[in-house]
Amino acid sequence: MSRLAYAASCLLGALLAIHLFGLDFIWPRAGLDWRPVGDAAQHAIAQRHFLADAWRWPPLDVGTLGNANLAFLDGIPALALPLKLLAPLLPEGFHGIGVFYAIAWILQPVAAVWALRGAGVRGFWPGLAVALMASAMPAFISRYGHAALCGHFVILVSLGLYFRLLEAPRWWWVAVPWQAVALLIHPYLALMSLALLAAAPLTLLLRGERFLRAGIGAALAAAAMIGVMALFGYFGASGDGGYGQYALNLLSPLWPFRSLILGGWAPAEVDATGHGGWEGYNWLGLGLWAALIAGALLAGRRIAPGLRAHLGLVLALLGLTAIALSFRIGLGDRIVLDLGAAPGFLEQFRASGRFFWPVAYALMIGAAVLLAGRGRRGVVILLACGLMQFIDGGPMRDGLCAWAHERAPWTVEAEALRPLFREAGRVTFLPSWPCIAAGDDAARIRTLELLLLASETPRPVNTMYAARWRTPPRCTDAEVLATPPAPGELRVGLPPRRDFPGLSGSGCRAAGDLTVCR
Repeated sequence: MSRLAYAASCLLGALLAIHLFGLDFIWPRAGLDWRPVGDAAQHAIAQRHFLADAWRWPPLDVGTLGNANLAFLDGIPALALPLKLLAPLLPEGFHGIGVFYAIAWILQPVAAVWALRGAGVRGFWPGLAVALMASAMPAFISRYGHAALCGHFVILVSLGLYFRLLEAPRWWWVAVPWQAVALLIHPYLALMSLALLAAAPLTLLLRGERFLRAGIGAALAAAAMIGVMALFGYFGASGDGGYGQYALNLLSPLWPFRSLILGGWAPAEVDATGHGGWEGYNWLGLGLWAALIAGALLAGRRIAPGLRAHLGLVLALLGLTAIALSFRIGLGDRIVLDLGAAPGFLEQFRASGRFFWPVAYALMIGAAVLLAGRGRRGVVILLACGLMQFIDGGPMRDGLCAWAHERAPWTVEAEALRPLFREAGRVTFLPSWPCIAAGDDAARIRTLELLLLASETPRPVNTMYAARWRTPPRCTDAEVLATPPAPGELRVGLPPRRDFPGLSGSGCRAAGDLTVCR
């Protein structure tokens, strides 16, 4: 029956992936009359350049993007590295971002069944219930603008490993390399995974059981992550900082924004920081809340012993919640506690509200364990809660589906520019990203669109948007314009053309409102 639960959850994820994204989104190619937008465009550019570039050291450096690290471009190295081996077999203009969305949606319910089995609950119906619930977790569905952060299956797999590590040390042989894979999906997910894995030796210690082997295993998992970071060039980069700006609000788990049934009570995210509340969005879902309440009513006496049995996990989740709340704790639209400046190392965790995700999934598994332990009646209630969660998540799936099927048209003359990009030996965009005036979002969006179009046939480019850099780029457009184009160089200037007096001459012409010089 457990195998049937895995099969059903896999089928559920596959059907959702195909319905929500569409095959042309999952398996892209060059020459389409539409384009991905937002962060998805950045991720596609990064993977296309990485797949077409030569192998380098560190392995994630992308030479045609100024040696930017693929991880800092959110290019999902865990998928990009094997795809690079297959690059000669892939269609022109292919990138794996759509494939990762499909992987994430397929593995999300499967990983939920895995975590539930690790907690000791088997059987088809409990497995189907958590598969439905996990596939409709609001924080999971709502991450669709950022491919790598849709990988919530990483958290569920690590939670399942935590339970198994308490019983059998051999699972550390899986957990250690898994921690490296988690890092190569996204560092935030890797830190959440490490917290869950490290909870295993802490639980054993607090139980008074042997914990040395588990402690060594957790240390090896941390070492594997740090080793990959060192070898793959993660160290030495800096970002914008801003810890606390995108924190968890105390009301977020209760705030039913995007709920089908209760959403009318919450027309927007709850926010006390002035930054929108998006990263701190952690509504648990109506079905999960119903399961938690039902579990407390039907099996409340099992809660305290269960918490004591997994005290290491409880402490790890409390620590993650504290990081998610940050040093400026918001309740509704107000800051109710300000602890002052945070330690500098926390500035790396700008979107701290994300760290509540493992807490939500642990609550889901805990509620399922409580209800499944009450026999047939509990399983029926659990299944009803899973269906409720799935139905209540309808507006979020509709929003994702609309985004994935937006098929935004090109705003530049794509058919005229494609042969120019293909024939070029190098492409220079003006203004480059660091030269775009602060607040000029239109120019940034246009530059990203041109980079996306040029990435169909990747050539070295002079600029790129990245969240982090080892050496932040500086504005050098004046020096570029003071020198003649190199042989094979194509220069593309955004309007207004008066800003680029060097873009003139017999080799220049208009392409819509752009100026292109060969």
